[in-house]
Amino acid sequence: MNSKSVVVSLHIAPGAALPMQTVSEVRAVAGRGLPGDRYFDGKGTYSNHPGSGREVTLIESEALTGLSRDYGVDISGDLSRRNIVTYGIALNHLVGRQFSIGSVKLRGTRLCEPCAHLERLTRQGVLRGLIHRGGLRAEIVSEGMISVGDEFLPLDD
Repeated sequence: MNSKSVVVSLHIAPGAALPMQTVSEVRAVAGRGLPGDRYFDGKGTYSNHPGSGREVTLIESEALTGLSRDYGVDISGDLSRRNIVTYGIALNHLVGRQFSIGSVKLRGTRLCEPCAHLERLTRQGVLRGLIHRGGLRAEIVSEGMISVGDEFLPLDD
């Protein structure tokens, strides 16, 4: 088993409900999000609803594997509608904690539970299959570049 926690893939979408584009790197801007992504520009489905953690969303690749194994629902990282797909880190444990991805520091704000909107954009079964494993919402504490392959480290609070 790989002991290193890493970024597997990165995704942004220019507007609400538009397909996610896979990128190899993206800039993380504190207090804003990821340039080119719908929430950075205030064009996301939930942009008009106040709430924390709209800067960056993350999901474990292991959750997507589990969705396929346990529910027979196959979706790729971009179809998860999350910005960052990780490997080797338990995201649920990072609510209220700081962590780094490469040189960027972030803080987990709340779980990113699946919603009916996600299921409408993907496949039936996604909502049920990702309950409590739909990922993490985070805020960017310090900005910089995030790249595929960057190490993911929890930080001591």
